[in-house]
Amino acid sequence: MGTLALNRVPHIIFLYWVIKIASTTLGETGADMFSMTFNLGYGETIIIFTILLLIFLSIKLYIKKYNPAAYWLAFTATAIVGTGISDFIDRTLGLGYTIGSVILVILLLIVLNLWHQKEKSISVENIRTQSAEIYYWIAFLIANTLGTAAGDFLSDSLGLGFLISAALITGMLIVTLLLHYFTPTSKIILFWIAFVLTRPFGATFGDLLTKPLEKGGLNLGTIGASIFFTIILIIGLYKETKLEKERIASNSVQQAL
Repeated sequence: MGTLALNRVPHIIFLYWVIKIASTTLGETGADMFSMTFNLGYGETIIIFTILLLIFLSIKLYIKKYNPAAYWLAFTATAIVGTGISDFIDRTLGLGYTIGSVILVILLLIVLNLWHQKEKSISVENIRTQSAEIYYWIAFLIANTLGTAAGDFLSDSLGLGFLISAALITGMLIVTLLLHYFTPTSKIILFWIAFVLTRPFGATFGDLLTKPLEKGGLNLGTIGASIFFTIILIIGLYKETKLEKERIASNSVQQAL
């Protein structure tokens, strides 16, 4: 039990991906809600949620073990900050989604390389040191930003539209899933592929829900979509918390025996 208690991150099961997609989609709709619907602008949105991210992440690092509420609060903050940074790179700096995506891919590869050199692994299920967890969150923030930029690159820069982009990314995720179950491909590599792909999936799905009809969206609005995915996130978090308590109880029984 001692070894399990020291692990700082969740197990990668189906529920993880459900919560992750809800969180990343909320990151897209939530960032647009604050920056555009509430007219705060990208810079102000980034500042506000970067502060929140630092607060949530400080709490998560202080706890030193996996706590579902602390983890997913920090994760959702990275999703919103990532969306804001992606839009800032494209619209404020004027670099565009293509250049922005290339820059972010390079940054992600650099961070993963540094992480591997320091920890000798980039496994996302066994994070037991503070330095590994810091690399973990930096990589997640960059990957979330990359996912937003990649999704917008497909739907806007390539002109595929939200629906076709979401379908394309879904197909790539299915291929990744098949590689996971039917090939000896590294599970760590497949995780990072799936992690990056689920971000643009969430981004394009969020755009599909919120953008106006003339732009290929469903015109549901950022506020309504954000509330919807917040509810899904809360339900998923409740189930994850319950599972984590059951894991701890089960390990306590095994240790007693």
